[in-house]
Amino acid sequence: MLVGTSGWQYRHWRYAYFRKGTPQTKWFEQVMRDFRTVELNVTFYRLPRSEVFQGWHARSTADAVITVKASRYLTHIKRLKDPQPSVDMLMDRIRPLQEKLGPILVQLPPDMTVDVDALDETLRASPSGVRVAVEPRHESWWTDDLRRCLERNGAALCWADRKGAITPLWRTADWGYLRFHEGKHDPWPFYTADELARWSDLVVETFPLDSEDVYVYFNNDPGAAAIDNAITFAAQISGRGHAVTRVPAERPDLSGRDHGVVGLPTP
Repeated sequence: MLVGTSGWQYRHWRYAYFRKGTPQTKWFEQVMRDFRTVELNVTFYRLPRSEVFQGWHARSTADAVITVKASRYLTHIKRLKDPQPSVDMLMDRIRPLQEKLGPILVQLPPDMTVDVDALDETLRASPSGVRVAVEPRHESWWTDDLRRCLERNGAALCWADRKGAITPLWRTADWGYLRFHEGKHDPWPFYTADELARWSDLVVETFPLDSEDVYVYFNNDPGAAAIDNAITFAAQISGRGHAVTRVPAERPDLSGRDHGVVGLPTP
C-alpha cells in the first residue's frame, strides 16, 4: 500500500512539518525522503514544462512513485470533449518521470453530470499501461454503465471521502485509489483514529493481497493534518499485516495556534 499526500507546497507546513531551516526549494526532497509517493496537484492548475518533471525525477528517491492529477483544461474546461489532444499533451509533458510515474487522476467537476461515453473516450485515449483513476463528483455518475466503463478500461474508481460523504466502494480494477479530503470532526480537517481504522479495515478487506497496489493520498492539508493522519493510517495498515510504504518518523508539530491548529484529533 502506497501512502502519501496531495501536494506539499503549503505555507502552513513550514513550521509544523518542514525541518527548521529547510528552504522552500528543498521541500520536495524532504517529502520524498519521508514518503515514497506524492500526488502532484499543481498539474491540475497549470501544466509545467517537461524540464520541471525531469527535475522532479532527478530530485526524488530511486523508488519514488509520482502520481499526476490531470489538467483542469481537460476536465473542467473541455469537460472531456475531444480528449485525445489534451491527453497527448499531458503524456508528453510528464514523460520525463519515466519509471517513477504513478497513476493519472482524472477528477471531474462537481457540476458535471454523467457522460459515460465522454469518459470512455478519455480512458481509451490514454496510453496502454498507464493507470488512470477517476473521481466523479456528481451523484448522477453512480450507474452500472460507469462501473462497466471503468472495468472495461482497467481504470480505478477513486474512493473519495469528504466529511463522511463517500463515493460508491466499487472495485473496478486490480489496483485501488483512495483520497481523504476532510474529516467530519473537530478540529477541521482531521480524521480521528477511529475513522481511519474503519477505512483501514475496508481497504484490507477489499484488497487482501499485498501484491495489489492501493494508492492512498491525504488531501486534508490545512494544519498539517494530512501528514499526521497519513502516519496514523500507515501504522494501522501495518498493524493489520499489510506492507505499507514509508511515512515520516516524527509527527508534525501540531501545538501552535498560529498554524491553524487548535487541538488534536480524538485518539
